[in-house]
Amino acid sequence: MTERMQRLAKFCVDTRFEDLPPALVEQAKRHILDTFGATLAGADSEVAKTARQVFEDETGDTLVWSTRQRVGAAQAAMLNGIAAHALELDDTGGCDHSGAVVLPAVMAAVSMAGQPVSGREFITAVVIGYEVGRRVLEACGGYSAHNGAGWHSTATCGVFGAAAASARIFRLNAGQTLSALGIAGSFSGGLWAFIHDGSQSKKLHSGRAAEGGLLAARFAQQGISGPTRLFEDVWGGFLQTLASATSTPEALDADLGAVWKLTRCSIKPYASCRGTHSAIDALGLLLDQLNVPVDQVEDIQVSLCSFLKDMCGGQDVGTLAAAQMSLTYALAARLVHGHCRLQAYDDEARNDPRIVQWMSRIRLEVDPLLSEDGEPVVTLRTVDGRQASLCVEVPLGAPGNPLSDVLLAEKFFSLATRVMPREQAQALFDQLCRLDALESVRSLDRWMA
Repeated sequence: MTERMQRLAKFCVDTRFEDLPPALVEQAKRHILDTFGATLAGADSEVAKTARQVFEDETGDTLVWSTRQRVGAAQAAMLNGIAAHALELDDTGGCDHSGAVVLPAVMAAVSMAGQPVSGREFITAVVIGYEVGRRVLEACGGYSAHNGAGWHSTATCGVFGAAAASARIFRLNAGQTLSALGIAGSFSGGLWAFIHDGSQSKKLHSGRAAEGGLLAARFAQQGISGPTRLFEDVWGGFLQTLASATSTPEALDADLGAVWKLTRCSIKPYASCRGTHSAIDALGLLLDQLNVPVDQVEDIQVSLCSFLKDMCGGQDVGTLAAAQMSLTYALAARLVHGHCRLQAYDDEARNDPRIVQWMSRIRLEVDPLLSEDGEPVVTLRTVDGRQASLCVEVPLGAPGNPLSDVLLAEKFFSLATRVMPREQAQALFDQLCRLDALESVRSLDRWMA
C-alpha cells in the first residue's frame, strides 16, 4: 500500500501541463470559472459573512474574495472555501465538492509562493487536486458508501485534494508530497449530522478541508513528516478507520494518468443538493410531456433509494441550508417559481404560502429495488386523471449533459454581479477564459476584490 501512496505522490510531482488532454484543460477552465462565480456570490451569504467576523481582527496578505479583507493564507483558504459552498452552487462529483476545496487552497498557496505561478501551472495543480480527492473517495468505496456511513466526503476526502494541489504549487518533491498527504489524513473530518436540523456546519466543511490541505503542504514543506502507511490495513490507517467495511484501496492508483477524475464532475444549474437535480429535470420534462399547466397537477410521487431519502427527504425549509437539502422543496419550488435557481431559495420565495400547499402533495417513497447510486423516478398525476413517470439518468450539468457555454456564462454573471459591477465581472470572466495564457495568476486578485 505504501507503494500506492508513493505512486500518488509521484504523480502529483511529475504531471505536467503538457500531459493534460486539451479537452481536460478546457473542462478544468470551466470548473474554475464556475467555482469563482459560486464563491463570489457565496461571499455575500449569511454564513460567509459571519465566518469572516471570526477573523475580523486578523491581518495578512491573502485576499478574501469579494471583500477588501486580507488575512493569513490558511484563514483565506478557509473563508473562501466556506463562501464557495455556501449557496450549494459549486460543482460536484469529485471529492464531492472539489472546486470549493481545491480552488481556495490553490489560490492561498499562490499568494505564498516565492515565484510567479503561471496559468498553466495553476490549471495543473487544480486538476491534480480533483484527481487525488476523488481517488481517496473511491478508495473509501465511493460516494454512497462513504457518505452513507455518516462522513461528508467533501471534508474527509477533499483535504487530500487540497494538500496535493497546494504541494504542487509549492513545488514539493515526492517525499514532501508524501508527507503532505499523510498529514492531510490526520486533518480529515466532517459529519452529516447537520442534515437533522438544517445547521450551517456543512458550509464550513469545504473551508476546513481547504485550510487543512494547505497547512498539510506547508508543514511538509518545513520537514514535518506524515504517515506513509496511511492507506494500508493497519490500526489507525485512514481506510481502516473511516471505511473498514467498504474500502477499495486499489482505486487510489488504478489507471492513474490515463483516466482523469475531473471528467466525471458536474457543474450545477440549480442551487440545491445534486441529489435533487434529476427529479427537478424529470418534473420539467413531465410538465412538457403532458402539456399541463401547474394548476392542473394533482400530485407527485417520487420513488427513490433509501440513501437519497435519508439525505434529501427533509421537509424543513426554515433555513436556506435545510431547504437546499430538501427534494420536496426543490420540486415545489419548480412548480411555484418555475425554476430552482438561487432566487428560488431566498427567504421570500421559501415563505411563499403556495410552497407549503405543494409540499403536502409531493410524496417520497423508498423503492428497495433502486440502486443506492440510482436516480429517482418521478410520477406526475393530473387533475383529469392522466399520469406519467420519468427517470432522468443524466441530469443537466452532468458530463453527459453539460451546461452549454452560454448557460455557464449566464450562471457566472448572475452570481458575480450580485457582488460586483458588470464591468468588473466581465474583466474577470475574460481573464479566466484565457487562464492558460496568463503568466501569473496573482493578477486575478485585481478583479476579485
